[in-house]
Amino acid sequence: MKIIGAASELDTRGHKVCLAIGFFDGVHLGHQQVIRQTISDARQYEALAVAVTFDTHPSTVVAPTRVPPLIYSLQQKLRVIESQGVDGLLLIHFDRAFSMLSGEDFIRGLARDFGRLQSLCVGSAFTFGHKRAGNVALLKTLGAGLHFTVHGLEAVSLGGKKVSSTLVRERIAAGDLDVAGQMLGRAWALSGKVVPGDRLGHELGFPTANIEVTGLALPPGGVYAAQAQTGGRFYRAAVNIGTRPTLRNPAPVLRVEAHLLDFTGDLYGQELEFVFREKLRDEQKFSSLDELKAQIARDIVETAKRF
Repeated sequence: MKIIGAASELDTRGHKVCLAIGFFDGVHLGHQQVIRQTISDARQYEALAVAVTFDTHPSTVVAPTRVPPLIYSLQQKLRVIESQGVDGLLLIHFDRAFSMLSGEDFIRGLARDFGRLQSLCVGSAFTFGHKRAGNVALLKTLGAGLHFTVHGLEAVSLGGKKVSSTLVRERIAAGDLDVAGQMLGRAWALSGKVVPGDRLGHELGFPTANIEVTGLALPPGGVYAAQAQTGGRFYRAAVNIGTRPTLRNPAPVLRVEAHLLDFTGDLYGQELEFVFREKLRDEQKFSSLDELKAQIARDIVETAKRF
């Protein structure tokens, strides 16, 4: 999959282009339906299938106080979109200037820069452009004039509920990771870069990797048995999500820390991705570091048993 920052960067070699447009957080079953329709159109008309998405959630710019926690990091999202089989991906930098662009100008710009559009596929509730004034009706009007077809696909339902990024986030926050995975069509995974910590884990004899998860959806606090992946290799991991109450920090912050079983080496700056197997316990406040150390040892034993 070729990732481009502007439509004009794509070498179409004279082929038409079929587009799937959306923020695609989680790339859930509904998003996959949109992408599949785009790929189907592309194969039918010997065109290129291209996904169009944004590098940051639009609310980051237009409504900073209402930015939802994201299901996936940007790199995760791009990997999953690639796995769907598109030929290319236009990654648009969403900033204040872009937010002021009208929906019509946005689509006309894509049609101009890609050369020839064959089809455009979105969810039926898709809105776009300045003040979210654009919708499927506008797309169909523009399509009639610019000679491309429009698919506005209805949401996918699962268990009587319409699958949406909002619903997936709610299930993750509630700890219903199996349900979240069903809506995603794959096990939900948490991913982030390893950043320096205070090395308390090293002092206790159980070194941990501190994961940068700012802005990401998280399950309830506690200790989890998880499968970690980095550098193409998999490890069993005991993952703690919480504020470490035993340390009596006057300004506690939420941390995600993982001890990888059977791993030695330096992980700083690398990306770690976790698939959670089972919650082992809630986070607890212990009377001493020795008591905490003993519990961590038991958590690691329990983690090993889950694999």
